Amino acid sequence: MNTIKIRTTQNVEVEYAVASVGDRILAHLIDFAVYFLWMVITVLILQGLGLNNNIVSAVVVGLPVLFYHLVCEIFMNGQSIGKMARDIRVIKLSGEAPSIGDYLLRWVFRLIDTAGSSGVVAIVTIAVSNKGQRLGDMAAGTSVIRKQAVRRKDHISVSTEEGYQIRFPEVNLLTDKDVALIRKLLYKARQHNNYELLEKITQRVKEVTGIQTEMAEWDFLQTVVKDYHHYTHGDVQV
Repeated sequence: MNTIKIRTTQNVEVEYAVASVGDRILAHLIDFAVYFLWMVITVLILQGLGLNNNIVSAVVVGLPVLFYHLVCEIFMNGQSIGKMARDIRVIKLSGEAPSIGDYLLRWVFRLIDTAGSSGVVAIVTIAVSNKGQRLGDMAAGTSVIRKQAVRRKDHISVSTEEGYQIRFPEVNLLTDKDVALIRKLLYKARQHNNYELLEKITQRVKEVTGIQTEMAEWDFLQTVVKDYHHYTHGDVQV
């Protein structure tokens, strides 16, 4: 499994699994089914309304299909319906959010590496690239990844949840180094059932942040790590 590390604009490094060729082919097939369903429904409606003009049919049926991926990725945070079904999405390798220009580049190159070659060029380039990039991704500086962050073995892993609500806003007083250390020490404490270490970490975090809570040490520290992760990603409710 290929992985890529993305350093966010908040200087936090997150590791993701690159979407496999199989995932992307399945996502494409699901999107193709959406095209087909749209065309069947639209043609039946036009016939029912007596609008059998070829030009009208081509515009009403063809344009949504043509711009499907561009519109979906812009308004669905880098996902089409097929990508959503496979839990994969487009990200920017620089750690920034992909711009409309990035999505536009991917869409333009889709006409070459996907539509123009029946997907052969896209499959080959994705398979060869260690970042899972087709030509459009290479041009836009993007990749397609599995949404959940990779679980690491040397620290407590954290995944991003949409609409997550931060419990302790005071985590903004911590630094990336602080939280990285907390995650590693938490992992060691869990491995060795070291409750004394948990107490020391908890005391230090409370001293730095001023947080007052009666939560158990393990639950508290896990919540702090998760809060900080979502705080630095910006996709939270407070």
